[in-house]
Amino acid sequence: MAAESPQGHAETVRLLSLTEDTLIEAGDDGSLVAITWWGEYDFPGAADGVRESLGRLALGPVSMANLAVSGEAAGSDAWRPSLRKILSWLSGSVVHSLALNDGRGPVLSAIPVTQFPVFPDGPLPAGRQVRLSRFTALRADEGALLAESPGARYKVALFRPPAVVIASALATPATVEQLAVTTGVAEPVVADVVEFLVAAGVVLLGDADGRFTEDGDSGRATWSHDDLIFHARSRTWQKGPPPEPGAGRTGAEPPVTKPVTAGPTFPLPRPDLPDAAEPSLTALLETDHSCPEFSERPLSARQFGEFLFRSARVRSVGPAHLPSGPSHEASQRPYFSVACLYELEIYVGVNRSTDFDRGIYHYDPLWHTFTLVNDDAGVLDSLLDMAMIAAGSHRRPSALLTMTARMARVAWVLGGAAYATTLLHLGALQQVFSLAARAMGLAAHAVPVDSGDRVDRALKLEWPAEVSVGECVLDFPE
Repeated sequence: MAAESPQGHAETVRLLSLTEDTLIEAGDDGSLVAITWWGEYDFPGAADGVRESLGRLALGPVSMANLAVSGEAAGSDAWRPSLRKILSWLSGSVVHSLALNDGRGPVLSAIPVTQFPVFPDGPLPAGRQVRLSRFTALRADEGALLAESPGARYKVALFRPPAVVIASALATPATVEQLAVTTGVAEPVVADVVEFLVAAGVVLLGDADGRFTEDGDSGRATWSHDDLIFHARSRTWQKGPPPEPGAGRTGAEPPVTKPVTAGPTFPLPRPDLPDAAEPSLTALLETDHSCPEFSERPLSARQFGEFLFRSARVRSVGPAHLPSGPSHEASQRPYFSVACLYELEIYVGVNRSTDFDRGIYHYDPLWHTFTLVNDDAGVLDSLLDMAMIAAGSHRRPSALLTMTARMARVAWVLGGAAYATTLLHLGALQQVFSLAARAMGLAAHAVPVDSGDRVDRALKLEWPAEVSVGECVLDFPE
């Protein structure tokens, strides 16, 4: 697989380029501005060689040694230290690539995911073992195999077989020599590919005794792969998939509320909001939380109506916008939602009621109605049993509320931050549920239902356009 030099030895070539979202603006007055994902950088008085080189790097991978400039800078290397200094300032937008000397493009590229990453340059200690971090994930991405790990300074796109087979062989510790035998790739190429993967942070370098720092890191030991990568990726909007904010703005805007016509619809009573005779907010907040023991008392239509009217109804509909984004149709409701997006939907599994048959109903917060979506008693019992166990009770609750998220509604505005924002909204709604229930003499308690896909199937959701994200039991406290 390795390319051969004229002398018959495998060789690699190191290349640099700027990320596709980087724009270089060079003025006639000698000004130079780099517009990047991380912000704008102004480099006044940049030499002609620097300006021409950055323009070339913006076009695609090129070897620093082969950067050729025209005009007065031609034949002189005086501008190169200045270029290296500017590239260090722009390190969050500089892509490091490795190619074979066969003219077929990069074997792999290290793409920065932090603002000021450092890409170490130098050979690895001889004879050391290397392996993938347990947090590194490999996935398909636009024709390449992408290696990414939370906490790594770069994600790595593996374009060609030498890089793919080497990365795939690193599930267990191995030395460069062992990898060369296993993969059939020339040892110098293996060494350079492994060096790139270690520099990017997706592959670990063992110490002289074969130990890896990750294995003894108590801070990382508390994290699972899924939790840590979700945390790392949800705290900032990532370039590329998940989509950037507004990137999914094609076709019609997702509706403010979900239209449901699956079954018969029942209007809920609209209560008069109580006066100041209720417990104060302070009194409600200072009440100790406990897992309730469910009663055998049924809930009435009036109680369902008042509870949902106070906690989740649509008060009004109108335009809203984020400071940096276009306007969108939004609603006002009793709980918090970023940009008034309100992507959460509420389904009510009715177990005991004086007015409703047992079944699963969708709550329409705009019209304040229930619509029956599933009357299968076995399906409802399965959900109630999971909620009972999760709540540590011996009785099924009178009602189980399941919150789902219409992801297009929130991703349409927030892109890659959508799911993390949805979980924030879920917490806000659960808190309002708890307060409203206690004010009414009821108990609303969040339960961690572990259901696989059973909840989504029970609610007849079009997964993954709409997914279940949390549950809450509603009952009389015992």
